[in-house]
Amino acid sequence: MSPESPLLRRALFGLLVAALAALLLVLLLRALLPGGLSALEWAILACIGLTTPWAALSAANALVGLVILLRAPDPAAAVLPALARAKAGPPASTTALLVCLRNEPMEAVLPPLTTLLHGLEQEGAGDRFRLWLLSDTQDPQAVAAEDAAIRPFLAAHPTARYRRRTENIGYKAGNVMDALDHHLTEEAFFLTLDADSVMTPDAVLRLVAVMEADPKLGIVQQLIVGRPATAAFPRLFQFGMRAGMRAWATGQAWWQMDAGPYWGHNAILRVAPFREHAKLEALPDGSRILSHDMVESVRLQSAGWAVRCLPAEDGSLEANPPALPEFLRRDERWGAGNMQYIHLFRLPGMTALGRLQLAQAILLFLGAPLYLLALLLAAANGLSGGGAGTPMATLALAILAHWLCYFAPKLAGYAQVLIQRRVAETYGGRAAFARGALVELVFTQLFEPLSNLNKAIFLALLPFGAKPGWLPQNRADRGVTWGDAMRMLWPHTVIGLLLTAAFASLSWPALALALPFTAGLILAVPLCVLTADPRLSARLRARGIAATPEELGAPQATAAESPAAPRSPDFPRTAAPRPARQSPPPPAPRAPHPSSAPRGRASPRRHRP
Repeated sequence: MSPESPLLRRALFGLLVAALAALLLVLLLRALLPGGLSALEWAILACIGLTTPWAALSAANALVGLVILLRAPDPAAAVLPALARAKAGPPASTTALLVCLRNEPMEAVLPPLTTLLHGLEQEGAGDRFRLWLLSDTQDPQAVAAEDAAIRPFLAAHPTARYRRRTENIGYKAGNVMDALDHHLTEEAFFLTLDADSVMTPDAVLRLVAVMEADPKLGIVQQLIVGRPATAAFPRLFQFGMRAGMRAWATGQAWWQMDAGPYWGHNAILRVAPFREHAKLEALPDGSRILSHDMVESVRLQSAGWAVRCLPAEDGSLEANPPALPEFLRRDERWGAGNMQYIHLFRLPGMTALGRLQLAQAILLFLGAPLYLLALLLAAANGLSGGGAGTPMATLALAILAHWLCYFAPKLAGYAQVLIQRRVAETYGGRAAFARGALVELVFTQLFEPLSNLNKAIFLALLPFGAKPGWLPQNRADRGVTWGDAMRMLWPHTVIGLLLTAAFASLSWPALALALPFTAGLILAVPLCVLTADPRLSARLRARGIAATPEELGAPQATAAESPAAPRSPDFPRTAAPRPARQSPPPPAPRAPHPSSAPRGRASPRRHRP
């Protein structure tokens, strides 16, 4: 395998991003320059110009990722060399499995953990793992229900431990660090799981093997896909998200190399360096860092440890919000956390690439008010008589180019599946996959402007004390009433109607260009209600629309199209089932730490393409 060259790869990638950004700006200037630029058009140019780096970065990641997915015999090993050196079989090291809880329905949390522990035992590796249930539950009734559910689980799994903090200082990051400081002893690694995480034994063993293969690795973050969903909203959302993340993560891993992401769960971390370098202090105003994961990644990178991404989907899942209201609230939590990064750029020891990663996280959310402002300025410009000389066909081309770049990761992921027949078969075939992609793209075009408007409103209110709240997440499917949707989304609807009326008063072409961005606002209430409606959800399931390989029960095929594509030596990249081995008798349970007798959940924030 040829050695990696960080300088060369990043230089080439930077040139690609610059070329794409220049193309987008040239197309926009060609649309705005005829007749000269008014003050409002200068402002429009500034808004779109500030969003262009993100759009170009998205497209560049997608293009690089698509090439690797289509051409590399083993795409994951192509961007994670340690995977090729990973050895199969029970690991030599001991790993802690840390599950963070906060007011969770334990009937949904414990069964996947039981399956995981039994699977590890069947692989002959059960004695190499220690499960810790780390609770930040505060509500007395929830505490009682949690204790009652966990007690028989602990009896069935003597090596598992349950610890509940009386104060959730530092939220999830504090919960994990408390466990590392007070409970973990001989464990070399720890694997973080959220309450809704599901990982297979083979995926867990693969992560441990990768860490053992490269002593420089501080974190390995596996790609995470959505668990099979019954409700329409998560079903459609995660179908597109999955395609986008596959291409995005593969392309990003190619140029980031040892400076990869950490998304807070479904990842493995080395205990010693994390304990030493990743303790998060309070911000100057006394508040705690909410989006802790990227800061922890940057801290380890600054200390010389490698952080890598494993862009493989198999065996790593999570649940997505069951309806639009939960999604918007989650986005607000992530946005509040990402905006805190503004205070972290001057921290000592921060690397240039670490600052770039923080800036990328900020841009993900700052783009929302910029897009909204550009739309408002365009309406104002037209109403004030500006834009009369704007060539509409050229403007349409500029908008289309920006749209293609913005959604390039998802489009690249769709293209990969349609090109590679073996991958398409895991989705029920090319025709079935194409139907799901088409429905998802319509959903996205309605949903994305609504999501951006909600982020813009929240970020505008954030300096004035708006808080995302520290509440347990609803993970259960539920309907949304028309009244609830109207109370929540009437501002979005009014803004959409006003903007549509403004563009309609200008010309039919202006209205045609604006509708893709205002239709979702006008339809916010019915979109919210219908995507949570059990009847629509049942129809999608019955027709297999947006079905995933896990739902269909098909084996995943994420390597190259050729059936003869080689795998990494000694370790199956796609974690195919292996014959069960006779497990040794479990070791005697260790005496628990004095504070671990039975007695907040921070939603992870990640970069969404």
